[in-house]
Amino acid sequence: MPTVKMYCTAVCPYCQMAEKLLNRKGITAIEKIRVDLQPELRAHMMEITGRRTVPQVFIGDRHIGGFDDLSALDAEGGLDPLLSA
Repeated sequence: MPTVKMYCTAVCPYCQMAEKLLNRKGITAIEKIRVDLQPELRAHMMEITGRRTVPQVFIGDRHIGGFDDLSALDAEGGLDPLLSA
C-alpha cells in the first residue's frame, strides 16, 4: 500500500472530508503535515504543488490535489487502483 501524505490545517472542513474519504477506502495511516503549525511548510507545499490551499494530497509520489480532485478521482474510478498499488 502506498504512503498517503496530506498537507492540512486543524480547522479545514475540506481536509476533514478528504481524511474521511481516505478512511472509507481503508487508509488510516495518513501522514498529516500541519501547515497551520509550521508556516514554512506551507511555503514548501506551494513550491511543490503550485497551490496555496489545503488539503493537498499525495499518494506515493503522485500529487492528487485538493479534496475536489480526490473526490473526482474516486468518482471516475481512479482512486482505488492508486491506493492498492
